[in-house]
Amino acid sequence: MLGVVFTGGENPPPQIIRRELEGKEPFVVAADSGLIAAENAGVKPDRIVGDMDSLDDVSRLEAYPAGSVIRYKADKDYTDTELALSLVIEKGCDTIWIIGGGGGRIDHLFGIRSLFEREIFPCRWITHAEDICCLEAADTLSLSTEPGTLVSVFPMGGGPWDAKSSGLKWPLEGLAWDRGFFGLSNVAAAGDFSITAHAGRFLVILPLPAANKEKVCLR
Repeated sequence: MLGVVFTGGENPPPQIIRRELEGKEPFVVAADSGLIAAENAGVKPDRIVGDMDSLDDVSRLEAYPAGSVIRYKADKDYTDTELALSLVIEKGCDTIWIIGGGGGRIDHLFGIRSLFEREIFPCRWITHAEDICCLEAADTLSLSTEPGTLVSVFPMGGGPWDAKSSGLKWPLEGLAWDRGFFGLSNVAAAGDFSITAHAGRFLVILPLPAANKEKVCLR
């Protein structure tokens, strides 16, 4: 089951959100001002959560059943994005996407990045400019995209790490991955490429949109 968290910050264009969700029936949670991005894309959240301190107009909430809006005080132990992520996990979603969270404060950016270190983690994060997939052992990302597309790869978690690739200018096989190591600005030379995580967890970052997607974050 797909769970989608809309969060604040810079979001993908509405048409890209609609394209990526077409034909799917996700459980959707909007975190605070993530509600704006969801509504702009024509998506009605199942839940709205947060302190609503960054929502442009709280009267937006009046269009939703009272039981679907969960408000918190500003002084709380978790970010709005964490609260939304917890809801999709409680719902039993085994595939989780985050939409939004680009630009803005660097601490918020690092906060979302840290969610990918957890035991239960999102497998995809789509910002205004990036499409980010999280792979772990036995996952494969296979895409048909524009020749010369930049592909960056970062190890996550505690390791050990091992990955293989095809179609990248610099193959991932045999790299001695370690904490703090990364593969920045690799290139999908002919467009088609694939990455398989054989051990450990990896973030794969591509520019948005990665055109003509064939498969995304197989699990």
